Amino acid sequence: MSAAGRSTRRVGCDPPSVVVIETTDTTTDASSPTGSAADHPAGAASDRLRADEALRAPVPGSHRGVPPVVWTGGGAPDPSPVLERDDHGWADLRTYAAVGDGRTVALVARDGQVDWLPLPDLDATPPFAALLDPGDGGCVELSPVEPFTASREHVPHTNVLASTYTTASGSVRVTDALSTGVAGRLPWAELGRRVEGLEGRVRMRAVVRPGTCLGTAGPWVQQSSAGALLRVDGLTMAVVAEVLDPGPDPRRPAELHRTDTEREVRVDLEVTAGSRSVLGLVATAAEPLWMPSGAAVDAGIDRTADNWRAYSRTVSWDGPWEAAVRRSVMVLKLLLHAPSGAMAAAATTSLPEDPAGGKCWDYRFAWVRDSTYALEAMMRFGLREEPHAAVSWLLRTIRERGTAPDVFYALSGEVPRGDVEEVQAPGWRGAGPVVRGNAASSQLQLGVYGDLFSILRLYVDGGGALDAETGRLLASTADVACDRWRQPDAGMWELHTARHYTSSKMGCWQALTHAVHLAELGQVPGDPARWRSEAELVREWVAEHCWSPELGAYTWYPGTDRLDASVLLHAVSGFDRGERMSSTLDALRRELGHGPHLYRYTGAAAEEGSFVACSFWMVSALQLCGRGEEARALMEQLVDGPTPVLNDVGVLAEMVDPATGAWLGNLPQALSHLALVNAAITVHEHQGR
Repeated sequence: MSAAGRSTRRVGCDPPSVVVIETTDTTTDASSPTGSAADHPAGAASDRLRADEALRAPVPGSHRGVPPVVWTGGGAPDPSPVLERDDHGWADLRTYAAVGDGRTVALVARDGQVDWLPLPDLDATPPFAALLDPGDGGCVELSPVEPFTASREHVPHTNVLASTYTTASGSVRVTDALSTGVAGRLPWAELGRRVEGLEGRVRMRAVVRPGTCLGTAGPWVQQSSAGALLRVDGLTMAVVAEVLDPGPDPRRPAELHRTDTEREVRVDLEVTAGSRSVLGLVATAAEPLWMPSGAAVDAGIDRTADNWRAYSRTVSWDGPWEAAVRRSVMVLKLLLHAPSGAMAAAATTSLPEDPAGGKCWDYRFAWVRDSTYALEAMMRFGLREEPHAAVSWLLRTIRERGTAPDVFYALSGEVPRGDVEEVQAPGWRGAGPVVRGNAASSQLQLGVYGDLFSILRLYVDGGGALDAETGRLLASTADVACDRWRQPDAGMWELHTARHYTSSKMGCWQALTHAVHLAELGQVPGDPARWRSEAELVREWVAEHCWSPELGAYTWYPGTDRLDASVLLHAVSGFDRGERMSSTLDALRRELGHGPHLYRYTGAAAEEGSFVACSFWMVSALQLCGRGEEARALMEQLVDGPTPVLNDVGVLAEMVDPATGAWLGNLPQALSHLALVNAAITVHEHQGR
C-alpha cells in the first residue's frame, strides 16, 4: 500500500466488525530505524554475527514500516496516528505503558486498551490478557470511536498515565491509575480511568471484557442488588461509570450510556469540552467487594498521584540523563512487590525472546540477582526503606528455605516448584508457548553467591548492621562457595548445558572477597583466611583457563572461542578493570555488537534480539576501565540518540531487534532499568576518568 493509502484496522479484542479506526498508512524508509552498524562508533558487526542475524526470524509486525515509539526526554511526543495494532488485535510491544499499585501492574497500549492486568497480584493468572490472546484473553478498552491521533506522558513525578486523543471533532484526555489508598495500597484492586473533554465533542467507547484466565476459566456477568458483577476464577469485579461534570453548556452536556451483557460491560460516552467522567474497575479475590462511587474513583486517581509524588521526592539524583533515570526508578518501584519487598524480574510472562517462538518464560518471580542491582541503585539514591525491606525479605526467605540462596523465589517468598505449565493461549503474535512457572529454580547457578554477598556488603557499607543469625548464615554460605566453585553450573543465562562458565567463577570470587570484607568489619564470624585463599585460587584458575591470548578476551568458558557479555559485570564487581578486561570489551563489541546494542553470547543473534541490559553493562564497564568518553558516548546513544531503547513513556523491554527497533521479551524488564540506572550512576560518580 502506498503512503497515501487508507487502511481499516481493528482496535481491541472486539470482533473486527464492532470497533474500527481508519488510519493513514505512513510507511518509512526501508533502512533500519537504528541505522547500520557503520553509523556507530562500535563499528560493523563481525561476519559471524551477521550470519547469525540472518538466521533469526523477523519480529512479527516489524515489516509494516511503523516507526518505533521512542523516548523524547520525558516530555510528551508529538501526536501521531495509532498504527501499531495489527488486524488480529496484537499491538507492538514498544507501545505499552505501565501503571501499578505495588501489588500488580497494568499494561496500557497507545490506543487506550489495557491488554494485561493480573489480579489481585502480579503473579496471579490474569483475567485481562489480550497481550497473549486477543480473542479470549480479555481487555479493558477506552478510546474515541472515530479516527484519532495519540500523545501521552506521565503526570510529572508519578506512575499515573495521561493520554491525549485528538479526532476531527475534538480532543480528550484520559488519565489512568491503579489507585492506592491513604496509607498505602488499597485492600482491593482499583483501576481508575478519568476522561476529560478538552475541545469539541468526542464520542468514546469503553468495554470491560474479562477473559478466560489463559484458558482456565469462564467469565460471566451476574446481576445483583449492588449492580452487575463480573466473575471469573474466584475474582469478583465491578465497573463504575459516571459523568461527574457534564460540562459548561447545559444544551449539550456530556452523556453516558451503559450496557451490561452476559460477558462484558460496555459504556458509550459523549464527551464535551470541560466535562469530566470516570470509568473504574474494582476487584477482589475470594473476598467481598466494596462498590465505590464515581467520585471516590476519581478522587483515588488524584490521591494516587499525590502518593507517587511523595515517593519521587525521596529520590535524590542530580546527575546526567535525569529524566530517563528518574523514570526508570519509578518503573522499578512498580515492580517492587509491596506485601513482601521482593523485586519482580518483569510484569509479564511468555513474551517471546525468539520471534519464531519457543523461548518464552515467566518472569513474575524475584531473582536474587535483580535484588542485588536494585539495592545498589536504591542506596545510591539515598533510599533506605526499600533496601531494608529487600534485604529483610531475602534473608528471611533464605533462612526459611535452607542455608544457601536459590536462584529466585516467588514474590511471596516461597521456593517455586520448578514445574512449567503450558496454557491454552496463542502467545503474542502467535509466538508461543504461553507458560506459568519457571524451571530455572532447580538449577545450580554459582553467580548467586556473589549476588547475595554484594547485597549484604552494600547494606553494611551503606550504614547497616547485620544480626548474628545473618552473620552465621553468610559464613556458612561462604564455605559452600569455597566447595562449589569448582563445579560446572547453568551460568547466568540459565542454560541447559552445565559448563565452567567464566562469569560464574568470577561470581564466586566476588562472594568470597565480600565475605572477607564483612568478616574484617566484624559483621560475619569466623576466620576469613580460607575465603581469602579460595578467592585467590579462583582468580588464578580464571587467568589460566578462561583467558584467550588469540582473542584478547575472557571467553565464555574454557576451551572455546565464544564470548559472553555477562563478563562485563565483573568490571563492575572489581574482578578486573585492567588491560585484559579493556581488551575484552573491544572483543565483545566486535563479536556481539550491532551498533550500540549487544547480544548476550556468541550465537544468540540467530534466535533472539540484543539484550538491553548488556548495552548498559558495557557503559559501566567502559567507565570503570578508564574509557569514560566512550562510556558517555554510548550512554547518550542508548538514551538520547535518534532511536533510544526506551519508548515514549520510559519503559524498557528485555530485548531489542537492532535491525528494526522492535521489542522482544518480557516487560517492563527490571534488569534493563537497573542496568540503565547503575550505568548512569557509574558514569556520574567516575566522570573525568
